[in-house]
Amino acid sequence: MAFRPLLSRTLGLTQTLTHSHTQTQLRGLQTFSLPDLSYDYGALEPAISGEIMQLHHQKHHQAYITNYNKALEQLEDAVAKGDSSSVVKLQSAIKFNGGGHINHSIFWKNLTPVSEGGGEPPHGSLGWAIDTHFGSMEALVQKISAEGAALQGSGWVWLGLDKESKKLVVDTTANQDPLVTKGANLVPLLGIDVWEHAYYLQYKNVRPDYLKNIWKVINWKYASQVYEKECP
Repeated sequence: MAFRPLLSRTLGLTQTLTHSHTQTQLRGLQTFSLPDLSYDYGALEPAISGEIMQLHHQKHHQAYITNYNKALEQLEDAVAKGDSSSVVKLQSAIKFNGGGHINHSIFWKNLTPVSEGGGEPPHGSLGWAIDTHFGSMEALVQKISAEGAALQGSGWVWLGLDKESKKLVVDTTANQDPLVTKGANLVPLLGIDVWEHAYYLQYKNVRPDYLKNIWKVINWKYASQVYEKECP
């Protein structure tokens, strides 16, 4: 059937996840469930409050997963019925909610308590790459924070690796678009959520304060591991 390749490509997006998450099977369809955090909700305080972390994880991320699974099930039914109109309509829901799941699964890994190394700058190959491409760690932090603060509406600011050129890049994506939507060769090393739900309860509408303090709990060890895997 002509719709089968489309279904395969759509489901293939989920295979790009390299983060711990639980998968189940529903009528032969791969579905997803909320990943556990490796730290307590309050462990990132005072940079990020426990209340924000709990709501962000249990409510917002869970909503993306619920709606993603629903859209995938509806897509499977539409493909089976040959309903091309529904297949097309479902693409936006799959991109938005699937992207929300992918992005948040990275985000939780990008954070860690200060007691476990949060905020410690990267060393080794990633540290050298940052100095090479941006001049210094301080320059990179300023660039990411500035671009995140300037992003209109909701979205994400990223530090990524272009696997083809072997260069580090800073970019932003709107809404819940994953970094890969900006280029097939881009691998996210660090993603910062600049949706208001990530900071409003604590920082109100002052996004720059949130972006200033989040660096205190950034998990550069994880970013380094991804970099070394993708750019040995």
